[in-house]
Formats: sequence, structure tokens, C-alpha cells
Amino acid sequence: MWISELSQRSGVPVATVKYYLREGLLPHGEAQGATRAVYDESHVRRLRLIRALIDIAGLGLDRVREVLGAVDDDRSDLMARIGVAHMELSSPPATEPSDAARERVSRLVRRRRWHTDPGASHATALAAALDTAAAAGQPMSDETLDVYAAAAADVARRDLATTPRRDAEDATTYAVIGTLVNEPILISLRRMAHENLARRRLARAR
Repeated sequence: MWISELSQRSGVPVATVKYYLREGLLPHGEAQGATRAVYDESHVRRLRLIRALIDIAGLGLDRVREVLGAVDDDRSDLMARIGVAHMELSSPPATEPSDAARERVSRLVRRRRWHTDPGASHATALAAALDTAAAAGQPMSDETLDVYAAAAADVARRDLATTPRRDAEDATTYAVIGTLVNEPILISLRRMAHENLARRRLARAR
């Protein structure tokens, strides 16, 4: 396809597509003369990933570049690339988490026997969230944290089971965008479950 069709298919303006090409975020198309090039479905997928990282995840171009570097790093296997890309989705917290919260996260990782770095971005974000809950007067117990972790593990298994594995970019794009767009679904389901239980308990109390 020409750049105009690539723009139409991806929903990204031509000027922005050209900017991503200049910045090296989008691979160049196949040259068709001195001033024209053709593009394919891989360019559409790359543009969708870039826009999801910017528009949904709120990442700056430097962090987008880190994610794309992980996607393109053929020295790592597929799951490693997805993992590195996912690490960029957790923004650094406004306030560094306490040592106590970090230790709680480390203990959780050991209890669950998770192969994850307790000092990496996701764990840091979790520790900060635990501090926030405690500061709000609703500290989360280890028992509740384990229940949440078990539910999250079930969701993660389902996510990976449905991830296509045709190539690294396709798989990572699917995994990253799926994570970003599905998180609001998880939040809404949790709130609906709360509503359901509250209504049932109210009905029994009458």
C-alpha cells in the first residue's frame, strides 16, 4: 500500500507517519523510485502499537523507543521480548515506595513462586500502591493480596493462551495492546461484581 492508504488503515495522519519514519520508530517501506515507497501489514501493526503506547499507555517517545527495541531484539525469545515490553507499561511512581512495602512484594513473589524481579517496574508500582492503600486507611492484608495475585495469575494465563505467535512483533503488539485495552474491562467487571454482591446482601437483609 502507499503511505496514504497506510495512514487510512492505521488512523495515523500522513504527517505523523512521516515523523515516525524520520525518528526510526517505523521501518521504511520498500522504495518505488526516488520519492515513493510501499508498505505492508507489518507497518499497520507497528503504527497501532505506537499509537496504543502513546495514546493509551501515555508513554513518551523515549519509552516507546524502548518498547520497540525490545520487540525488535531477535537475540531474545518471544516471551522475553513480551516481558521486556510489558515492563515499560508501569510508570515510575510519584513517590518511592517504602522499604516495608517492597519487602511485602518480595515475600509475595516468593510465596507465589513467580519468576519476576521484585525490584522491577511492576513490583515497584505494586509496592507504591500498597503504600497508597495504607495511607488512605485501607491497608491490604497479605491474605487479600494473595487472593488478588491468584486471580491475576488466572487472567495472565488466559492472556498468554490467546496470544498469537506468528512473529515477535505480532505477538508483542497483541500482548501490549491487549493489556492496555483490557485493563478497563477488568476494572469494570470487578465493580459489577461488587454491585452484584451488594444487591444480593441488601435483598437478604430485607
